[in-house]
Amino acid sequence: MKKVGLVMRKIQFTEAQGPRVFADRLKDISRELGVEIVFLSPERNVSGYDWLPGFEHEKGDLVNYDIILDQIHSQNIEHVIYTVSGFTFLKMFVKNSVLFPHSFPDPALTGYEMMKPFYSIVDKAVVQTEFLKRELHRNFGVTDVNVIPIGFNEDLAERHFDPSQIVDNRVLWIGRDEENRRPDLVLEYARQNPDKEVYMVFGGRRYEESMKKYDIPLNVKLRFALTQDEIFALMNSAKVYWSCSKFDTFAMPLTEALAMGKIVVKPEHPCYDHISSTHSFAGNEKNWFELVNMAVASSQKFSMDNRQYGFEKFSATVMKQGYRDFFENWLRA
Repeated sequence: MKKVGLVMRKIQFTEAQGPRVFADRLKDISRELGVEIVFLSPERNVSGYDWLPGFEHEKGDLVNYDIILDQIHSQNIEHVIYTVSGFTFLKMFVKNSVLFPHSFPDPALTGYEMMKPFYSIVDKAVVQTEFLKRELHRNFGVTDVNVIPIGFNEDLAERHFDPSQIVDNRVLWIGRDEENRRPDLVLEYARQNPDKEVYMVFGGRRYEESMKKYDIPLNVKLRFALTQDEIFALMNSAKVYWSCSKFDTFAMPLTEALAMGKIVVKPEHPCYDHISSTHSFAGNEKNWFELVNMAVASSQKFSMDNRQYGFEKFSATVMKQGYRDFFENWLRA
């Protein structure tokens, strides 16, 4: 079985959110395709909080190259997927290296200026959306780019889909306690709409501590580090899924929300253009609260159009076919 290294930060492997979900799904799908995904991560200069200078951002990655290279060579790995731009220099040591970005040098994101120099030497990438493919070409001249979505678990989406369990006034938000994700907006919405039941789900246990700085309204329920099974069960019970982030490289919960037939309220930024179906509505800070309330008040309890669109565009089946085609060319080169 051919080995492919997957380089992610230690904290990404330990949290119950996007990067770890992607890693596990890639490992399962690749095994079916005859490829073994080997998890690789630096063990030093890693903080439990990814915004501390010199730790989780690209500066910290530079001092971890020896650890990553030792892991690559000890496993006899010749092909590497890295998700952190600070490891772009891997291509100097491993010819077959490809970037799969969990972040992007966009002004909305913390540390974007630090990312730019690393992206300027990217020559091959796998991205999750056509928007990112265009941005890589427009900003950095990268032309060798495959678009493969992070596919949701179809078994979970089938097992948990039960419209009779939808709570009519329940709004679901999934994110992090980071300025880019705007949890403050969600709390303010709940404060102004006490008749709504608002669930806020965070990927890591560390947010249990950071959320204590907020005044949490009584109609807000906080959940931390849920399993995928728990996410889909909770997603099924909500009528509306709302994302108010400034920027996303994929927005995995939004695709899961489509698959579960949720009425979706999303940002109008073009990075969310792939979230496009009959009952997905784009807005901004000026009209989000009104959009969410209109979605909650809708006579449409759920959307089969959104569900069908989600399965057609973002399922694990679509992801598997994408990696089958990608591996066939990349591993043979």
